[in-house]
Amino acid sequence: MSGTAPAALEVAGVHVAPAGKPVLRDLSLSLADGECRAIVGLNGAGKTTALRVILGMLRPDAGRVLLHGRDIASSPRDVWRRVGHLVERPFSYPELTARQNIEASIRLHGADPERTERAVQRMSEALALTGWLNMPARRLSLGTRQKVGLIGALAHEPDVVILDEPTNGLDPLAVVGFRDLLREVTGRGGTVLVTGHHFDELTRIADRVDVLHRGRIIDTIVPEEPGRPGGTDLERVFFDAVLAADLAADSTVLESGAGPDARTEANRERTEVS
Repeated sequence: MSGTAPAALEVAGVHVAPAGKPVLRDLSLSLADGECRAIVGLNGAGKTTALRVILGMLRPDAGRVLLHGRDIASSPRDVWRRVGHLVERPFSYPELTARQNIEASIRLHGADPERTERAVQRMSEALALTGWLNMPARRLSLGTRQKVGLIGALAHEPDVVILDEPTNGLDPLAVVGFRDLLREVTGRGGTVLVTGHHFDELTRIADRVDVLHRGRIIDTIVPEEPGRPGGTDLERVFFDAVLAADLAADSTVLESGAGPDARTEANRERTEVS
């Protein structure tokens, strides 16, 4: 009797509280093979922190992250060869060309640049990067460096892709090409997790959109979900969820009989960037 296959990526009960200040609170996610999922939230909601935990860059105070059923805390280094990521901003060696930076990323993931040459060329065409491949990175614009970072994350054909605001700085043509590249990943059974602020773009690429607020997932939205208040207007659904969460938090503080200091702390958490 065969068991159910584990999720491609699972985040279970993750809690992060540097200096005692909660940034992530009991964060749990589960992504299946072939799924693209997005996390959206206000600045300071914990999006980048969540990705850093998932990638093993930050150790949580509680909870765990599993890749294909294996806890990343005890997984061998080889597991990261099948992961592609771009978090916060694209890193590049300024003295190397765009092509050389991409090749360096491919090698770091244990792949052969010669075998991935066709993929690099195809992705460069999709993102309109071809004419810049032989240009030193120090001479590239922010948007062009973003393209280099994206190809570096995707060219080795990873099974799991983690991207932090991937369309940041991209021109409209490159955004369309990027969507096609993500469809290729999920089309071959890969899993994608992205963060972002552009609601319209997220509805175009994600199967589900999680609303992260004050370190918690407060709602999960399926684009074009029938009968849902707000319908395809993800922006309206997002702000409705955030408002409802804030009202519920305020009500809890009042019902507990907490003093003004607690209410001040709740308001500070609402606005402070972590």
